Amino acid sequence: MAGAEQVIGSDRESRPSPIDIHVGSRIRLRRTLLGMSQERLGESLGLTFQQVQKYERGVNRVGASRLFDLSRVLDVPISFFFDDMPDSLAANFGGMPHRRTGGVAEPQDPFGDDTLSRRETLELVRAYYRITDPSIRKRVFDLIKSMGPAEP
Repeated sequence: MAGAEQVIGSDRESRPSPIDIHVGSRIRLRRTLLGMSQERLGESLGLTFQQVQKYERGVNRVGASRLFDLSRVLDVPISFFFDDMPDSLAANFGGMPHRRTGGVAEPQDPFGDDTLSRRETLELVRAYYRITDPSIRKRVFDLIKSMGPAEP
């Protein structure tokens, strides 16, 4: 039986943890929303862009001190990297479901809703924040909201 456990253990080590993948996707999301390249993020952390890529894909686990550095460079609280984690993922791999912070949690797709990480979404958010006039930005926001279905 010990041999079977070793095979299972080594198989686990060869695949990224779903939590590491989630944290990596949050790193990529924030970096992209800021319009920051992997190279620039790497320089800010003293890493190569390849190391940043590995963090973003979840191939390399992000340690506590590196997570702290990432939160400072990306200007987010550490909890940001765990926000929107599906409850099933937190329960299966982290013990207890993660409590979302910052308001009402959005519905979760059990297969991983990638709306926030789609290129179209990121480009839209970046374009929106490039509008320097606050009154125009507000009008664009109101226009987009008016084009969607009515909120309940």
